[in-house]
Amino acid sequence: MAGVEKVTKSTLFSPNLAELAAVLQEGLLKNFADVSVKVVDCPNLTEKPFALTSQGLSGDTKLVDVGGPPHLVPIVMKEKKYNLEQVGRDCGLKSGAIIGAGAGPFHVVGVNSELIANVKINENGPNEIMSNISKLSNNDPLLEKLDTADFALMGNFFCSDGNPGQVLEVKASKRTGPLNFVSCIRKCLSDHYGDKPVGLGGAFVVDQGKVKIHVMPDFCCNPLNSEEDVNNWLQFYEMKTPFLCVGELVSHDPGLDLRVEHFHGYNDFGEGGHYHYDTTPEEVAYRGYFNVAAHLYRIDPPVHTNSLGRN
Repeated sequence: MAGVEKVTKSTLFSPNLAELAAVLQEGLLKNFADVSVKVVDCPNLTEKPFALTSQGLSGDTKLVDVGGPPHLVPIVMKEKKYNLEQVGRDCGLKSGAIIGAGAGPFHVVGVNSELIANVKINENGPNEIMSNISKLSNNDPLLEKLDTADFALMGNFFCSDGNPGQVLEVKASKRTGPLNFVSCIRKCLSDHYGDKPVGLGGAFVVDQGKVKIHVMPDFCCNPLNSEEDVNNWLQFYEMKTPFLCVGELVSHDPGLDLRVEHFHGYNDFGEGGHYHYDTTPEEVAYRGYFNVAAHLYRIDPPVHTNSLGRN
């Protein structure tokens, strides 16, 4: 892994799952007509539609924020290349699961891309890599399997031992408010816990409706100096469901220059990318499984930061 300057470990505020379920149940009803939040035994997430490398989301849970959008905008820093196996070592994960969202390894793929990370690190054997990337091909999104643990520029991951255990089951349908599923969950936590940072990670499926997704084109030749520049550069698409997303969120940035929410996903129609929101609020249905993170690791934060490209 190149260009890493420091690793910072922080302890997150970790309410029990029953308390979190009550907070989310109340808060999500402000944005969705139908909501059910329960503490359940985690289903086997290796099975469809989740198809993760590990059955569960329990055991030594942590969020990891690597690099950041300032490594991409206004000017790309191509020296920022990372590897999820090294990320695991940096945060003390000898064997376990890493899922989440980041920038794909342009030095492997050949172009800039969106990473949908789904990796099992094995201390005494080969790693299991079931990640995907979404890239542009003739201006259309193209989903491809990725056989490396490499990535670049930035990444937001949920790490755990991958064990079965209790998790939050969050179901929400018929969106009535302006917030997407992830932002609404984060706002519920932020409103309730204030400056106490609470982190969640996991996977959700948009079972019905359609979703707005972006895919990064190859690197821009000109500096991206504003959100308008970034949005004009990104390519946006409406994609079909079921659409699986993996990633993490944190209710509050305790001064570590975090990206506070980041989920990438894909469907079985060969589409994938960065989740923004659903475009069919009356028919949308979300179903997710999340666990609370005990710790947060900040790896290689940008030396010169900005707020661009974090939506």
